[in-house]
Amino acid sequence: MCGRFSIIDIEDIRERFKTEPIDLKPNYNVAPSQDVPVILNNGSNKLAMFRWGLIPFWAKDPSIGNKLINARAETLDEKPNFKTSLQRKRCLVVADGFYEWKIEGSTKRPFRITLKNNELFGFAGLWDTWKSPIGDIINSCSIITTTPNDLMAPIHNRMPVILSRDSELVWLDQSIVDSHLLKSLLVPYPADLMIAYEVSTLVNSPRNNGPECLGPVQPKLF
Repeated sequence: MCGRFSIIDIEDIRERFKTEPIDLKPNYNVAPSQDVPVILNNGSNKLAMFRWGLIPFWAKDPSIGNKLINARAETLDEKPNFKTSLQRKRCLVVADGFYEWKIEGSTKRPFRITLKNNELFGFAGLWDTWKSPIGDIINSCSIITTTPNDLMAPIHNRMPVILSRDSELVWLDQSIVDSHLLKSLLVPYPADLMIAYEVSTLVNSPRNNGPECLGPVQPKLF
């Protein structure tokens, strides 16, 4: 799964994604239910802030979003929670790293995973808009996960889908509705282009949200 990530290099978002800027602060420890930066497949190429945890438009209770922070790539077109969004409501969730926990007995060791070049990237995401009976509107999103690459396999059995730049263009093309084509993009990012290192258990709590969440606890890298 993907349960935490970071978005720190705010100034680089505009150049990397050719998008209009918004008022955004660095977040070293992004957690579910928080607002996260997304780029929608609506042709606007504007950055927006959506709640992390997808609430389908048909949901009766918005708390369903707490269970839908991730969507499995393999079954997107089979699940009513995600099928419509796969065809019509796709997005990039902007990030520069993510966290995952390696379980060793009763111990959980947190790792931070980034691209080797330290560039920003886009998770493949789905979005939807939910309207309450009294008219309140919540825009929300989910991050798609897939099987792990060789870097991630020793840490966890899933990883978020990071799209290549070419795949980003296809993913955001609102004219494309072919589920088979779209799912073909949802593959593990090349392991040789990524790096992972162990970080402090400070990241275990979303209350900790500062540069100290990023620092390696040992020099050994995977």
